[in-house]
Amino acid sequence: MSETHRGFPSDVSAERHTLALVFGIAMTAPVTQPTMPPLPEHAQQRLDEFLESLRSIAVSLVGYPVSQDYSYPEILPFLDYAVNNVGDPFGDSIYRENSFQFEQEVIKYFQKHLGGSADTWGYMTGGGTEGNLYGLFLARESFPDGVVYFSEHTHYSASKLVRVLGCRSIMIRGQSNGEIDYEDLEETIRIHRDVPPIILANIGTTMHGAIDDLSRLKAMLKKMAISRYYIHADAALSGMLLPWVRDPQPFRFDDGVDSISVSGHKFIGSPMPCGIVLAKKQYVDRVARSVEYVGCMDTTIAGSRNGLSPLVLWSAIQRWGEEGLRERARYCFRMADYAIERLRAGGIKAWRHNNSITVVFPRPHDQVIDRWQIAPSADIAHLITMPHVTLEMVDAVINDIICTSQQARS
Repeated sequence: MSETHRGFPSDVSAERHTLALVFGIAMTAPVTQPTMPPLPEHAQQRLDEFLESLRSIAVSLVGYPVSQDYSYPEILPFLDYAVNNVGDPFGDSIYRENSFQFEQEVIKYFQKHLGGSADTWGYMTGGGTEGNLYGLFLARESFPDGVVYFSEHTHYSASKLVRVLGCRSIMIRGQSNGEIDYEDLEETIRIHRDVPPIILANIGTTMHGAIDDLSRLKAMLKKMAISRYYIHADAALSGMLLPWVRDPQPFRFDDGVDSISVSGHKFIGSPMPCGIVLAKKQYVDRVARSVEYVGCMDTTIAGSRNGLSPLVLWSAIQRWGEEGLRERARYCFRMADYAIERLRAGGIKAWRHNNSITVVFPRPHDQVIDRWQIAPSADIAHLITMPHVTLEMVDAVINDIICTSQQARS
């Protein structure tokens, strides 16, 4: 018998197979299985150059919420397989080359830490935007006549998502600290109180790290005697931080959300973008459809889904444990406070919200923005003290900010 690779014959050309009848004539011919050729030298050179470029770029990444302090060598063997999590991760798919068992454990882990229960369900997404799309999709299917409300500080993808879903939407003013303008929201909902409000609440805004007050939102709806509503929480970054602090702001299911989206590649860290969306089953059941092709329920936005990202997050959970993630969060907060102290000592106004690692300060010189990949918006900018950000990185970027600021004043 020929040698096998992953259970398949490697020398298929040694066998002869009968081909189908062609114009009524039976023919036999050797059938050779193509094998992947080696990578051309010039192509390998391009990859090597790109790798060196990434290494040089990585040391200056302080403005965007991704972690880079990870290594998952245990995942490498799975790159040889078409791990595809098509369908409901809690179902039984005909396609068995999936990582459902690991995805289920990841989902249950975050159900616990996001206040979910047996009445919630979830799956792993390609990132926070897909999670927000899913939450708004559930809301639209439950309240087709509803109006989506989101603030001007909500992630830029919100306006795109409501267009994709064909939802009516109204943008609400934002406060200078990044929170939604509650008075503007209440007045606008009151004007349209004949239709259910669908509120896209920010649990950590993109630029300010601001958290909309769920208690205040719930009280507002109660005061107006509105019983038909939906609250989706965009908790891309903060949703992974708040479970590990002593006194978190309201952000969980038991605080009143109907669905929540968090990112996996941000605080925890992953080489591929990924996320988790959780929602109450009563809303998921409205969109579930049985699909014979894969043999399980279709409850997700995407069909084919990355089967490696559940392995990554599962591995991270096994490595860190709850206390490790708690200490990881403490490190990020300490670095944020250090950055604020350094900026203020240099005459730069800087601040952060409670339980946020987003440090906000006046927009620096464009050279600094480019050199350190700092995210700007109008007259402000921020740096985010993700777990990979070191004391040396903070010192270097702040020295740059202070130096260019002094030069501009002189």
